[in-house]
Amino acid sequence: MFSAMAQDHRPVIFCTVVEKNSLSQGERARVRASLITHLNRSGLGGQNFWRQFFLALFVLVITAAAVRGAPTDELAAQVAQLDRVRILRLAQAALQLKPPAITDRAATNSQGSPHDFFSQADYFWPDPTNKNGLPYVSRDGLSDPDNFEFHRMAMRDMKDAVAALAAAYALTGDDHYAPKAVEFLQVFFLDEKTRMDPNLNYAQAVLGKYTGTAFGVIDTLHLAELPVAIRFLEKSPAFDPAVDRGLKKWFADYIVWLTTATNGVKEMNAKNNHSIAYFVQLASFAKFTGDEKMLALSRQRFKEVLLPDQMAADGSFPLELKRTKPYGYSIFQADNTAILCVLLSTPTEDYWKLPEGHNARQAMEFIYPYLVDKSKWLTDQRGRDVMHWENWPMRQPCLLFAYAELGEPKYFDLWKKLEADPTDLEIRRNVAITQPILWIARPEQIPLLKKLD
Repeated sequence: MFSAMAQDHRPVIFCTVVEKNSLSQGERARVRASLITHLNRSGLGGQNFWRQFFLALFVLVITAAAVRGAPTDELAAQVAQLDRVRILRLAQAALQLKPPAITDRAATNSQGSPHDFFSQADYFWPDPTNKNGLPYVSRDGLSDPDNFEFHRMAMRDMKDAVAALAAAYALTGDDHYAPKAVEFLQVFFLDEKTRMDPNLNYAQAVLGKYTGTAFGVIDTLHLAELPVAIRFLEKSPAFDPAVDRGLKKWFADYIVWLTTATNGVKEMNAKNNHSIAYFVQLASFAKFTGDEKMLALSRQRFKEVLLPDQMAADGSFPLELKRTKPYGYSIFQADNTAILCVLLSTPTEDYWKLPEGHNARQAMEFIYPYLVDKSKWLTDQRGRDVMHWENWPMRQPCLLFAYAELGEPKYFDLWKKLEADPTDLEIRRNVAITQPILWIARPEQIPLLKKLD
């Protein structure tokens, strides 16, 4: 095929190789320029063509490796150094904490049992025209401060504690962190008297109207970090294998609920951020339990449905821009899109490098300028969030993951400057990852601190 081409067309062959390589637009441009320079200098006369062709391919491989993301081990060491004081402080606090359970406080408005998670829909308020306030009415973007929040906070406190203990173990290799993590997990998921049942039948209820809703599935988004933490804790001889097996059974049962219950299936098919958050959970839980069928479903939906249907050509998410909190929702989407890339990518398929027009790189290119300078969001005629505008952004995971993948220092530089632990609980609710070291490092690197010293 190649020999039939005219000599003047031969550079196109090389550039086509570059265009079809899974590099970003900027990376491809740099590699393409490098190859054209090489070809122009070397010449492509007669029988010399094939030697030059394979030499250029070699240049492509070397150049591509040079422009790709930051070395993972080096980045893990940097994050460990940056976060070591914070991690050890949070782990010490977790060691002193009584493990929470949803049974610690009854949800008097719930139609479920004490073991059923309960929450109220955020943007629904008592109807002021009715004496009893029922049924609740929608006020998009405005959260009722009187809503029942205890189960949500118990879950997040448990997850944050386990993640901090796992991160401290990853840094130090000290086994004394593992038994406390086991205690948290045992109480919340496994003990008969205190366990949460693996369903969200009563999540985000609308009082007087719905005992639970599909959008309540987003309430377990923070649990997506647990399997990532547990893969580190599993390296400790102090981490009880029976608890590990029990957790895998709990999450396998929860996957069944997510994929068969009416509210779970509705959430899977949501047209906005809820479906992306749904698949962050499903992908994480499926990896943990070894459910290849659900991982395949997650990959298929991400490539063929979620990004093509929700993302615009400029990397924005138009449905989120229409909300009363467009800035926060856009950040939320960028984070969860990046998290899905981390969860779904394999050695042979990089989900950051999906076709142009619908990939996570474009989501980062869209949101990055607004993370650097929030005022630009308003200058560009985008709406100001009705609540919590002042407290975005925080240290968004998408920045770290984009740096790890793309190697562009601007993402890491900004990530390091932002607040890791904001006091605004609504901001924290919308960021599922609290220990990024667990997502960047590998369990085989334990203890990370020894490697730093």
